[in-house]
Amino acid sequence: MSFQKNYATSREQIILNHELLITQEKNTLGADIPQLNNTINTKRLEVEEGLKFQIQDLKQKLEQLSLGQKNVIQKVASYFKKRSLRNKIQSDESSVDFKVSQSVQYLADTLAETNNRYQFITSRFTEAVYQSCAIPLKELERKKSIIDEINSSIYGALGEHKVVKELENLSDDYTLINDFTYSFRPPIYYRQEDQHIRSIQIDHLLISPAGIFLIETKNWSEHSLNNLNLRSPVEQIRRTNFALFKLLADEASNFSPGLNRHHWGTRKVPIKNLIVLINQKPREEFQFVKVLTLKELISYIKYFDPVLVASERERITNRILSLNL
Repeated sequence: MSFQKNYATSREQIILNHELLITQEKNTLGADIPQLNNTINTKRLEVEEGLKFQIQDLKQKLEQLSLGQKNVIQKVASYFKKRSLRNKIQSDESSVDFKVSQSVQYLADTLAETNNRYQFITSRFTEAVYQSCAIPLKELERKKSIIDEINSSIYGALGEHKVVKELENLSDDYTLINDFTYSFRPPIYYRQEDQHIRSIQIDHLLISPAGIFLIETKNWSEHSLNNLNLRSPVEQIRRTNFALFKLLADEASNFSPGLNRHHWGTRKVPIKNLIVLINQKPREEFQFVKVLTLKELISYIKYFDPVLVASERERITNRILSLNL
C-alpha cells in the first residue's frame, strides 16, 4: 500500500536524481575537454622534440664517420655504417608524424568519446537522462507490475485479517475456522446453476450458539462494488452454502454433524450467509445473504437466539476440522 501510494513520487525522484547526475556529468565533460586538448598538445610536442633530438643525434654520428678515415678497411666499414645511418635518418624523418600520432592515439580517442558524449548530452538531454535511469525505472516498474498483479490478493488478505481480529472479540462460545477448503469426489450437482461443484473455499466459518455463519470477506473499493465484470459474491456464497449444507446433511456418510435428535425428526444445522465488506456496502438488500460492513458484524451475529448447545457445537467443530485436513 505504501509502494502504491508513493509510486509516482518515487518515479519522479529517480528521474530528478539522474537529471542531476547527467548535469554533473556534462559539467565534468565540459571541463575535461580543454584539459585533454592541452594534454594532447603537450604530449605531441614532447614526442616530436624527442624524435627530432634522436634524428639530430644520428646526423652528428654520420658527420663523425666522415672524419679520420686512414685506410681502405676503415673506409669500407665507414661506408656501410654511413649507409645504415642515412637509411635510419630517412626512415625516422618520414615516420615522425606517424609516431607522434600513435603516441597520442589513446588520448585522441578519449577526447573524441568525451566530445561525442558532451554533444549528445547537450543536444539530447532528456534522452540521456532516461538512458541513465533506465535500470532503476525498469526495476520500479517490475515491482509495480507484481504488486498490481496480486493487488486483489493483498487487499483480500488485509480484509480477512480485519474480520478475524473483529471476531476474536467474541466469547469462547464461538469457534472460528479460517480458510476452510474441501474437494468433492465425485463432484456434487448444483441445480441452481446447472453445474457440478468440485471444491469449495470459505474465508471464515463461525460455529456459534445460533448455528454456522458462512462468512465471505470482500475488501472492495467503491469502483469494485460497481464493476459489472466482477463475479457476484452473492452467487458465490449461495453456491458455497449449498455445498456446505450437502456436506453436513449427508447422513449416509461419515460427515453427519451428530446433532441431538428431536422427537419430530432430524434437526437441520442453521447456516447463515454473510458477506462482509470492510468499508462500504451496497444500499440494496439481497435474498439468501446478508451484506454487512465490518462495524456491523458482531452486533448482527449476537442478534440471533441460540439453537445449539455446547456439545453440539463441539461435534460440528470437530467434524468440520476433520474435513479440512
